[in-house]
Amino acid sequence: MLKLFIRLLLRVLYRLEVRGQLPRTARTLIIGNHQSFLDAPILFTILPSDALWVVHSQVMKQWIFRFLLRAADHIVIDATNPFALKSTVDVIESGRPVVIFPEGRVTVTGALMKVYDGPAFIAAKSGASVVPIILDGAARARGFTRMTGDYQLAWFPKITAAIFPAEVIPMPEAPSGKLRRRKAGEEMRRLLQRCLAKSRPRRTLHDAFLEAVELHGRGRLMVEDAGGAELTYGGVLKGSLALGRLVSRISQPDEVVGVLMPNAAATLALALGIFGIRRIPAMLNFTAGVDGLQSAIRAARIKTILTSQAFLERGKLAPIVEKLQGVRIVLLEDLRKQLSLADKLWLVLYALRFPRAATIRSKPDDPAVVLFTSGSEGKPKGVVLSHWAILSDIEQALAVVDASRADKILSAMPVFHSFGLTAGFMLPIVSGIRVFLYPSPLHYSIVPELFYDRDATIMFATPTFLKHYAKRAHPYDFRRVRLLLGGAEKVTDEVRNIYMDKFGVRLLEGYGATECAPVIAVNTAMRAKAGTVGELLPLMEYRLEPVPGIEEGGMLHVKGPNLMLGYWRESNPRVLEPPESIFGPGWYNTGDLAVVDDDGFLKLLGRMKRFAKVAGEMVSLEVVEKIADTASPHKMHGAVSLPDSSRGEMIVLVSQDTHLKRDQLQQAARTLGAPDLAIPRRVVYIDHIPLLGNGKKDYPKLSQKLEELLAQPEA
Repeated sequence: MLKLFIRLLLRVLYRLEVRGQLPRTARTLIIGNHQSFLDAPILFTILPSDALWVVHSQVMKQWIFRFLLRAADHIVIDATNPFALKSTVDVIESGRPVVIFPEGRVTVTGALMKVYDGPAFIAAKSGASVVPIILDGAARARGFTRMTGDYQLAWFPKITAAIFPAEVIPMPEAPSGKLRRRKAGEEMRRLLQRCLAKSRPRRTLHDAFLEAVELHGRGRLMVEDAGGAELTYGGVLKGSLALGRLVSRISQPDEVVGVLMPNAAATLALALGIFGIRRIPAMLNFTAGVDGLQSAIRAARIKTILTSQAFLERGKLAPIVEKLQGVRIVLLEDLRKQLSLADKLWLVLYALRFPRAATIRSKPDDPAVVLFTSGSEGKPKGVVLSHWAILSDIEQALAVVDASRADKILSAMPVFHSFGLTAGFMLPIVSGIRVFLYPSPLHYSIVPELFYDRDATIMFATPTFLKHYAKRAHPYDFRRVRLLLGGAEKVTDEVRNIYMDKFGVRLLEGYGATECAPVIAVNTAMRAKAGTVGELLPLMEYRLEPVPGIEEGGMLHVKGPNLMLGYWRESNPRVLEPPESIFGPGWYNTGDLAVVDDDGFLKLLGRMKRFAKVAGEMVSLEVVEKIADTASPHKMHGAVSLPDSSRGEMIVLVSQDTHLKRDQLQQAARTLGAPDLAIPRRVVYIDHIPLLGNGKKDYPKLSQKLEELLAQPEA
């Protein structure tokens, strides 16, 4: 009767929804994420009456737990005692289900807390089937949560409980019991993270945006930019509906619409508006020049480009845009003038009241956006990402990173870059994290000052940009930064150390690709190892393809829900080419050589295309650049391979340091323990190493410049 009464109460007050069926196996360990003090009553109504509850001593201080546990068999343990859980092994082996919250405490971040090793070790030792139950919404329950500060609480939020299929955690192999416990604990943590990511329903980006508006409230200030714009959720919604209505008149459903805009609040509203009318925005790289833009226009069959007169003038892009052929240029300033009185009445009386009805629905697997690869290794390709690819990447990232609406992101990465789009635009708008948008990452003195002025707590950029920020920043500029992520290129020890020594901030390295929306792996505060790019995201799979000449690791292939739909190429416009891999459909060949260590960390060895075959041996050009960086850390260098009749290929170092000599490189190679073949045969000096808009070195242009220099007659 008590169970029935509590279940009815939860359904009435919290609209409790239970998804999935609880399996009953011979040996069962039931685990759950710990969102609030309502978690026990919720599970109490779901689980069988003969379940044994393993309760942390701190939890017993709560009256609701003490009351409920009168009706349930339980034992009280202290998670700091490594022997406290051993008695439950016999209970599991007897056939009774055992229930435990592996975190041991209610979350104070909204994300998963530390997972203790004990429950996982018991599961491995007893051979139990582990049944995860993921709770969502309970952390917002006023009066029963430990969330404080800028966190959206409600008296009676909707709560869901998702029951997942049972999994077995095998006993890990390790030389000691302590290490086996630790490895088992990490496997249980990964299991919970996988289930957290899987628990979110499939939906479109626009649906996720509307859900966030309802959850966090239209009055919440969400987006600021360098132009002085400050938009609440309601303001973003209003702008997106208005712009979507205007764009719908100059385009057709499923048409690709070019967006040539900077990081700004108006760009975010425009992108959301395009999502809401079932058009596909193509985020154009305004640093690509006429040829790059024209290639993108042909690949995606873009008929219309949306841009801003103010942006064209400030960026001095008007001469480039004027040369584009076969496309109509529409200025937002002119488009806004077309908003009639009837449009305004539609917006106020209908669209803002019923935003779902006022939009054209897409499907989660429909194309959402087109991004163009940087072209660092050839001609840019159009990467077609679905709504769910981007959203699943966000959900997986939030399952491992404890970012919440109490944070504030400062994003200076351009929106045509996948990191800028996903982490700077979509992640904050669907999760309630405030964001300040800045139009250029190249303003090395201004960006650190903005972090100080805006009290931003989350920072991400490429190591090239981070290095420049560190040189110009005051030691106090990053005082509020608690989460610093570097990606898109390798993080050097120099950059990592300067952020710790000068600012006291730990730099966490991640790894991604535009084709994966973009995050593939990331180091986190809970799980990090220097020299690696972290663990793969919870729903990502990997395989390594052996490569002749490479003894360690292999070519990295990945698979996951965040993988692109395929490429659009200029040679085959608007015809989708799914990713190809020797492992079959659904797999993507990253082109990176990698190895995964015994702890599950991914270490990159370099791009396959960034290897040269010298005298029959494979030599990483990244190692060559590392040698140069060691010999001359304050200048930029780039390594290029050229054909050589006697040795197959010859490595040439292009350097901005005119004083750098080969004997210095030899000394640096000995210091690093690098092979002699990695010492470049020739050093060529150049004033400026060309960079792409995302901060990466532009190797095609560098090779072209090198060929021009070598073709010049010697003085």
